[in-house]
Amino acid sequence: MPVVSELSAVRVHIDGLVQGVGFRWSAQSRAADLGISGWCRNLIGGRVEFFAQGRPDDLQVFLTWLHDGPTASVINEVHVVPAAPDPRFVSFEIR
Repeated sequence: MPVVSELSAVRVHIDGLVQGVGFRWSAQSRAADLGISGWCRNLIGGRVEFFAQGRPDDLQVFLTWLHDGPTASVINEVHVVPAAPDPRFVSFEIR
């Protein structure tokens, strides 16, 4: 019997100094290392938005990383909301 991997998903909004510091590129690299799929994009007003999905343990590691971000970023707030997994995403893209 094949093993079916359970996926968890979240939507995340991050406030702070998160644009112009390589945040999305660093997040894409970290997501690839962890097997996380989804997307991220800059929002008007300086925030970054994420949809991320993966195995629960890997997703938690990714969320922990998002709270710190790359060296040049300054994180003020991280808002995480559970979401439904989306099978259309097989990699992590920057929008």
